[in-house]
Amino acid sequence: MKTGLTKRQKTTCIYFDEASKTVEIQTHNTALKKRLTQYAAAYPNLCRQTDDDEQGGLTFEIDRRRFGIRLTAPYSAERRQATSELAKKNGLKGRV
Repeated sequence: MKTGLTKRQKTTCIYFDEASKTVEIQTHNTALKKRLTQYAAAYPNLCRQTDDDEQGGLTFEIDRRRFGIRLTAPYSAERRQATSELAKKNGLKGRV
């Protein structure tokens, strides 16, 4: 979708405070919009779309107890090697 916005202008903003029971997520990210739209359809009592900015951005309100941020540590060289060997053993192809 052509929006007239640059990639830098296509942001994802997450708003919440300690008093509120909801989190507001405003995003232009296609994958996140799809995930939130599917979640809102499956669980309308926990998540709902509240706005469409007509430029490709959607805003959702989600129950704060359902929202989380996951940080993952990078793989060590040993873990990457072990994962690679397991994938090769199971017939999975790596990057081409």
